[in-house]
Amino acid sequence: MAQLANGNAGNGATINGAAKADRQSEPRRTILFIANAGMISDSLISAIEREFPWAVVEQVERIDQACVAFVHPVSLILVDSRLLGAAEAASRDLSRLHPLAFAAVLELDGSRPVCSFAEVFGSRLVRGVLPMDLKLDVWLSVIRLMLRGGDYFPPGMFQSYASEARLAPPGLGRVSTATKTNEDLADLTDRENQILAMVSRGLQNKAIAAELRLSEHTVKIHLHNIISKLGAHNRTEAAARFRDHQNGRPLDLS
Repeated sequence: MAQLANGNAGNGATINGAAKADRQSEPRRTILFIANAGMISDSLISAIEREFPWAVVEQVERIDQACVAFVHPVSLILVDSRLLGAAEAASRDLSRLHPLAFAAVLELDGSRPVCSFAEVFGSRLVRGVLPMDLKLDVWLSVIRLMLRGGDYFPPGMFQSYASEARLAPPGLGRVSTATKTNEDLADLTDRENQILAMVSRGLQNKAIAAELRLSEHTVKIHLHNIISKLGAHNRTEAAARFRDHQNGRPLDLS
């Protein structure tokens, strides 16, 4: 935490002139923090802006303040774990207003997270966890991973989830999970079902776009909405849920 508070980027935040020029030419995008005042320091924001010159960092304290259109498209939403319930309630609005944004939970202590793995895994909105007690260069690397659509979970969260799973009675939650999956698939539009079916057949975005006469950008937006609605972590998991649904099998999370 001390390293994050000091905003000392170290070697991980150093970039050469040519790379910096290339990154500054990227379109401006927003990294949106939804957190209580003081959680994100000015020095930490400066470190983000040095590492990602294209980034515009916005901070709000309430979920409703995030449910607006920003000047630049939102690429990443980072939500204080204490606000996750309110964020879930507004997940449809957040996804509609920021269709290309990856969302994750901010945890002060990655070894003792407020949110459980099951809560994050079952979320319609968030698809990862960003601990605030990482070294700064690692923390920035996790942000970069999330900006590219990758998810991250602190090891402590997996260990806790594994312990709970060992103690749970056999089969617990299987029926409710299958029911939830069916309900989530019913929420998809005809176009989203069409695209998800094509993803489950192994087609990539370019091929899907060509077959449906859509732009790849539009396909990406549809996939983001599909993943959010299903509470999946990526396209592979969404496709697996679709195939299990088609084959009449309950989703197995064991």
